[in-house]
Amino acid sequence: MQIIPAAIDGVLLIVPDRHPDARGFFSETYREAWLGARGVDCRLVQDNHSLSRDAGVVRGLHFQIPPAAQAKLVRVTAGAIFDVAVDLRRNSPSFGRHVATRLSAAEWNQIFIPEGFAHGFCVLEPDTQVLYKTSDYYSAAHERGLLWNDPTLAIQWPVGDAEAILSDKDRRHPSFAELPAFFE
Repeated sequence: MQIIPAAIDGVLLIVPDRHPDARGFFSETYREAWLGARGVDCRLVQDNHSLSRDAGVVRGLHFQIPPAAQAKLVRVTAGAIFDVAVDLRRNSPSFGRHVATRLSAAEWNQIFIPEGFAHGFCVLEPDTQVLYKTSDYYSAAHERGLLWNDPTLAIQWPVGDAEAILSDKDRRHPSFAELPAFFE
């Protein structure tokens, strides 16, 4: 198991070990103690699974506000994504900055994103499946979003505005400048 701190404090890039044999492989993809050994005190309580049929699908940028804020552990089981986490913690030295990484089934990598971040991804391959664990349950009352292509964020998405496939809801999220201070 490799756990590598990302450029923003609290975000971790994770590569679980795979143990191959003639049948295929076995991999332990999550163990609470791994994160705990790196100072992460986080209980993950819900699993989510998304399938995106087409490359160019953009999901996000999503987050939940306190008291239902969510940390996420994200991995890809089929295909590949360009994954993004934007720091929304007002008192953080990296406030407004982002981490972007490629996650894929082939690379078998993951990203841990703490509470206080907006999260989203762009699908790079057809029929991509993303699984992510969250530290709190989904709550519609606490669900929020951030405009995926806000130029202030300077995210180098692998898809242009015209080619991106988004939900109507994701097209209407506020800009970074319009967000209240949800995470002090």
